[in-house]
Amino acid sequence: MSYEKILVQDNIGFLQQGIQLMKALSDEMYRHNDYSSYGSGVGKHIRHILDHYLSFLKGLDGNIDYDVRERDSRLEDDRLYAIAKMQEIVKGLTELLSHPEKVNRTALVNSNEGEHPAGDIPWSPSTIKRELQYLLSHTVHHYALITLILRIQGFQTSKDFGVAPSTLKYQQSLSEK
Repeated sequence: MSYEKILVQDNIGFLQQGIQLMKALSDEMYRHNDYSSYGSGVGKHIRHILDHYLSFLKGLDGNIDYDVRERDSRLEDDRLYAIAKMQEIVKGLTELLSHPEKVNRTALVNSNEGEHPAGDIPWSPSTIKRELQYLLSHTVHHYALITLILRIQGFQTSKDFGVAPSTLKYQQSLSEK
């Protein structure tokens, strides 16, 4: 299997993992924000993840602008709506499997992570493959935070939720010794 397909399938796999988790949560756990213990609840992290995927999909045929995000607050509060949106994203990524030429193209990316005024940051050259790698890393990072938030609420995620695949492989190699 080509690396392009693996990247797309890995992203789909992580999103499906998120869907499974959200189906197991109550609406209250999903929306709950305890600002004294953690800054953002599960719903806010899910919305942030989905914003990045939506920006990616929107920019597939042009430029990817992670700064122009919808920030749909309904994704933070409505678990079923967020699940449906995540399923739409999975469908959009699945369509990429039929168009490997899109995965192999270059792209210009905007992501102003600093404190510079909008418009002052030049677009960065990238590739769709690199952006798929970024989305995987970004999603795992936020899943790890979600795991901690849910543990504080008394909910246990699966042991591999929020753990990078490379870490899982390393842990597996240790247990085989």
